[in-house]
Amino acid sequence: MRLRFNASQSVFLAVPHLPGEGRSSICHYLRQPRRLVGALVDPSRLEVLGADRFRLKMRPLSFLHLSIQPTVDLQVWTETDGTVYLRSVGCEIRGVEYINQRFALDLVGELRPVEDGAQTRLVGEARLEVRVDLPPMLWLTPVPLLEATGTGLLKSVLLTVKQRLSAQLLEDYRRWLQSGVSTPAPHLRPSSLPANG
Repeated sequence: MRLRFNASQSVFLAVPHLPGEGRSSICHYLRQPRRLVGALVDPSRLEVLGADRFRLKMRPLSFLHLSIQPTVDLQVWTETDGTVYLRSVGCEIRGVEYINQRFALDLVGELRPVEDGAQTRLVGEARLEVRVDLPPMLWLTPVPLLEATGTGLLKSVLLTVKQRLSAQLLEDYRRWLQSGVSTPAPHLRPSSLPANG
């Protein structure tokens, strides 16, 4: 039985300003993919694969009688105007081979700075889709229940990302401004990162 689940989440964040800085500061901050990902993700779950590629070990997800833990490879890049784009480029379900061979995850997102009068806001959206062939143990479960459970799970994942974005990203941006825009995210020091490539 093959099912498809979809969810999306929008975000609108007011960007804090310090005296003497303007929109160019947030644009410069957003052009640092490693710093962005480092501010948003628990460092124990993150592996840096390259200048714009990251491997994220998600928290275990419970779906009815199943517990799965996706590992997702992400590409993150930015444009000169500060717009950040994200997309998944690979996914693996470790430890559950039946699901791993029948599971596909697509995540796309963007975040851009927008002038709003005297204030700058970060406006973005993320969309998550999962396609999976369910194991026989779930074939007798009513489809509406499966769909509601799957969609609810995806929404909770995106809501968690939004909450971290609202708290962690803006806090890291404040630190970056106050440090004279030269200090890397605390757990992504250059000495711990592979060379760009």
